[in-house]
Amino acid sequence: MPNETMHKHVNKLVNEKSPYLLQHAYNPVDWYPWSEEAFSKAKAEDKPIFLSIGYSTCHWGYSSY
Repeated sequence: MPNETMHKHVNKLVNEKSPYLLQHAYNPVDWYPWSEEAFSKAKAEDKPIFLSIGYSTCHWGYSSY
């Protein structure tokens, strides 16, 4: 069963390739990837940009540093 049918909320990150962004595709937040669409929407609605920065790694990738 695909994730889309198991979750009520799907945001625009569902179409991204980044494992980090895909982790948040089903959050109950209307996340947008860094894009002109996101900036145009924020400007049109006179809303600030909330930027989330992070990364995703496995245990071995993290512990090898």
